[in-house]
Amino acid sequence: MLRRNRRLRTNDSIRSLVRENQLTPNDFQAPLFIVEGKGVKQEIASMPGYFRYSLDLLKKEVQELWSLGIKSVLLFVKVEENLKDNKGTEAINPDGLMQRAVKTVKDILPEMIVMTDVAMDPYSEFGHDGIIEKGQVLNDPSVEVLAKMALSHAVAGADFVAPSDMMDGRILAMRNILEENGYTNTGIMSYSAKYASAFYGPFRDALDSAPVDAKDIPKDKKTYQMDPSNRDEAIKETLMDIEEGADIVMVKPGLCYLDIVRDIKNNVNVPISVYQVSGEYAMIKAASERGWLDHDAVVMEQLTAIKRAGADFIATYFAKHAAQVIQK
Repeated sequence: MLRRNRRLRTNDSIRSLVRENQLTPNDFQAPLFIVEGKGVKQEIASMPGYFRYSLDLLKKEVQELWSLGIKSVLLFVKVEENLKDNKGTEAINPDGLMQRAVKTVKDILPEMIVMTDVAMDPYSEFGHDGIIEKGQVLNDPSVEVLAKMALSHAVAGADFVAPSDMMDGRILAMRNILEENGYTNTGIMSYSAKYASAFYGPFRDALDSAPVDAKDIPKDKKTYQMDPSNRDEAIKETLMDIEEGADIVMVKPGLCYLDIVRDIKNNVNVPISVYQVSGEYAMIKAASERGWLDHDAVVMEQLTAIKRAGADFIATYFAKHAAQVIQK
């Protein structure tokens, strides 16, 4: 034989030399959950080894992430029940938890790229990403609130706002309000292809943001998040978001949607983020705790697969651990 492909697999040195994709901490963004209080570090029951942090402990966590080479965090807040309503009122409070979290990170580590979740569900008494009226999630009134929320995050110091709601037209509304108020350098990372997935359960536990089971309240988010059966629709959604001003686009969840990642990679010229979501994290944790999987090997294989599919960076709950594995 003139060609023997195994020559390039003979040992680790040659495999490393010809490897097409290699993970570094630059590939990771760390999602962080924030709660009120002091000295709070609460483990999330359905996400073993992952925590909610109060602002004082957030500082230490962010500094540790930076020391590992992770240069971006994606912030989420758990809102107290008495602050929730159907209009997202607390979401635009300049002294709200999200706004204070942004300032906390930027004060201690200005170089860290801070991205913020822009969505109404943590602030909604009904657990939805928009205003509810007569059993429907209203699009345009919700977009007005989301745009104001994005502006408040920019004022607090966010580098990027990250709308995860999937309302129509929200990117254009956010881009306009940011431009009109002088925040021309604030970027938008749009959850452009966000599917109505069954993998979000642990995340909703973390923020207590699941849709409530009540009369005249939609039982799920399928009227605005995408149908998992659809592929071409993801390209349409993503191209529209780019036209409206998105700087970065996201596919969510990760592993089950790698065909979507590659489709988008082949069709756009902006950076692509992929969110390896809470259910993906929880499955690896559960299986490895039972000895059914090699935890670190599976984590790194999945992250590599996401990068190989076309992700420019990955929002993952394994960000810190994966960075530590790489440094070994």
